[in-house]
Amino acid sequence: MESTFALMAATWAIAMALSPALQIRRIVELKSARGVSIAYFLVLLVGFVLWLAYGLAADNFALIVPNALAAIVSTATIAVAMHYRTGDTA
Repeated sequence: MESTFALMAATWAIAMALSPALQIRRIVELKSARGVSIAYFLVLLVGFVLWLAYGLAADNFALIVPNALAAIVSTATIAVAMHYRTGDTA
């Protein structure tokens, strides 16, 4: 039973890590990042990097994979938001 929950949690963690891609899609669709809080994604990014570092130190693959993915996707979200933010008028 424990391994079933571990698999479910790991799978959901990967889905959560990839979910900011939905925000990227929306930014590109609207060609605007006006409604996106870059500070929010920066806070998340710091958390992902800390959990990734902990996972690396603990040699815990279940922490490494989703947090590495989340850090990459969050960084991409920040980059896309900043790119489209330059074209937004306040």
